[in-house]
Amino acid sequence: MCPTEYDQVYTRHLPHMHPPGATFFVTCRLAGSLPRAILHELRIEAERVARELANISDESTRTQQAYLSHRRLFGRWDTALEQANSGPMWLRQAPLARLIADSLHHRDEKVCDLLAYCIMPNHIHIVFSPLPNSDDHYPSVTTIMQSLKAYTAREANKLLDRQGQFWQRESYDHWVRNSNELRRIVLYVISNPVKAKLVDHWQDWAWTYCKYPL
Repeated sequence: MCPTEYDQVYTRHLPHMHPPGATFFVTCRLAGSLPRAILHELRIEAERVARELANISDESTRTQQAYLSHRRLFGRWDTALEQANSGPMWLRQAPLARLIADSLHHRDEKVCDLLAYCIMPNHIHIVFSPLPNSDDHYPSVTTIMQSLKAYTAREANKLLDRQGQFWQRESYDHWVRNSNELRRIVLYVISNPVKAKLVDHWQDWAWTYCKYPL
């Protein structure tokens, strides 16, 4: 199975709404960070969910169910990343984690309002709001992430003295719908190292950031 096959099935049938000026929760993982067996299990579940959604005729009901399914599938996907004991863990290395953090902060107040992030050994979580450019047009989430991933992949490969794919091509993105959901997501992001038993308190993880008081 192609490593991107699960990600493609996972995202194909679920809502990807990108309203201008909205806030987004994005997760990226390192290429090869999940075993094929796990990807296969997740792919089967994503296909089952897609079939169930296709049978819902009412659009609003289908959208709401897709949103809930998206959250549930993401939870399984993210747990698998946290529990992975194989695959690349390059972001454990401080120079690479610093590269990612610096690249995120470089974009803050330029192309986006960077609200929170957490850099884990094999994936990153980011919460941000795109900012309008001089023409009052908002850059897309895809544009922002492609720029970030292209630059950091190139520089990370230099640090690692390697060639090849660094990030998985597909990313998870979610439109944050209200302030309550934003708070829940930010708490989820900054709590990742605690959940993974890497530290006792989120403030102790060097690669966690939260712009505003919770």
